[in-house]
Amino acid sequence: MNIVSGFSKMSKTQKLDWLSGQLDSEASDLVKNLREYWHPDEKLQRRFDEFSENTLTNYDLPFGIAPNFLINGKVYSVPMVIEESSVVAAASLGAKFWLERGGFKTKVISTVKIGQVHFQWQGPKDKFETFFAQAKSEILDSVKFLTHNMDVRGGGIVDLALVDMTHEIENYYQLKLSAQTCDAMGANFINSILEELAQVLKRKIASSHHFVGTEKEVHIIMCILSNYTPECAVESYVECPIDELGSFAGGMTGREFAEKFATAVRIAEVDPHRAVTHNKGIMNGIDAVVIATGNDFRAIEACAHAYAARDGQYRSLSKVSLENDMFRFSIKVPLAVGTVGGLTSLHPIAKTSLAILKNPSAPELMQIMASVGLAQNFGAVKSLVTTGIQKGHMKLHLLNIFNQLDATPDQIEKGKEYFSDKVVSFTAVRNFLAMTTNH
Repeated sequence: MNIVSGFSKMSKTQKLDWLSGQLDSEASDLVKNLREYWHPDEKLQRRFDEFSENTLTNYDLPFGIAPNFLINGKVYSVPMVIEESSVVAAASLGAKFWLERGGFKTKVISTVKIGQVHFQWQGPKDKFETFFAQAKSEILDSVKFLTHNMDVRGGGIVDLALVDMTHEIENYYQLKLSAQTCDAMGANFINSILEELAQVLKRKIASSHHFVGTEKEVHIIMCILSNYTPECAVESYVECPIDELGSFAGGMTGREFAEKFATAVRIAEVDPHRAVTHNKGIMNGIDAVVIATGNDFRAIEACAHAYAARDGQYRSLSKVSLENDMFRFSIKVPLAVGTVGGLTSLHPIAKTSLAILKNPSAPELMQIMASVGLAQNFGAVKSLVTTGIQKGHMKLHLLNIFNQLDATPDQIEKGKEYFSDKVVSFTAVRNFLAMTTNH
């Protein structure tokens, strides 16, 4: 690739033409095909372009629905955006299984989010602590002009704490902000407050009688919200008598299933290798809803995985118990989401997703996401301890293989029947197509 200057100022057509000129003929043709994915509505396309930088085109992902989610007595059809064929199917099957057994029960633990002013100061700790205790209320009052609207909606600042981190880095402290952001994710709200707090802190120290000389020097390192929000968490669980679980493939009884299922989950609690894959399955479900509703799946992923390792070892986010002949499967997961502002208001599909969910509040959306993650996890572990993961997964992947091998509609229909009782693999499908083509 040649170095380019002023790329961001080019039009999309100019960007594509430049990129096409840097590639071989096959790749160049693929780049030219990107024009086919531009939205025909120019106004809407401009909106998509402005979501990011150096936009060339739109990237399509399947938008599906997982119906029959009974959560706290209310039935939802949940929008999911994901390219992995088995995810929506597993979530739907999990929802249907528990629909007949009381559904999902949920509880929001808290919706508090965190932001930090990171700074260094060289003076005596006791002086700083005394100053902060006396000045805290004034510092908080100084940012009320930023929090007023959120305060009116029932949110705003919950607390502001001075955190001594000098045992980790010399002269390093934090102002730790705890905030409620109602139905907004709140990143811009929190970051604006943090930056103002940093300036207020500098001014207050400079004018305080507690400090003299160089002690007044506060060096602000950075002001930023934290995506680790362990308090902003939700619980979801399903339960029923073990005898009501039914029977499973291979003649497995409900009790045999429950015991094997419980062991599988406990393995994910003690073995990080299994736990990562186990939690990835949970996030398959959660992320699909996060993306559909225009929320930040990278932040949610990072927080969930940090939370899974909060005691020093990476563990399962879900748990199981078999007490008093009851099967109880649960999850506790941090989820900082929003239903107003940002992409949730600008992206037409995100708005549609929220409308399908009957425009939930942020806490309600947290409960929906956690329940989908639990349903997804139940479906995956259920497959693992009964039929095995590949049978169902590869059946759903069959169409992708046919399309990759350019099968005709007639071959696809015949292939579905042919593989109904056979192991699906890329080689097996290719051989089937060769056989049907020759005949």
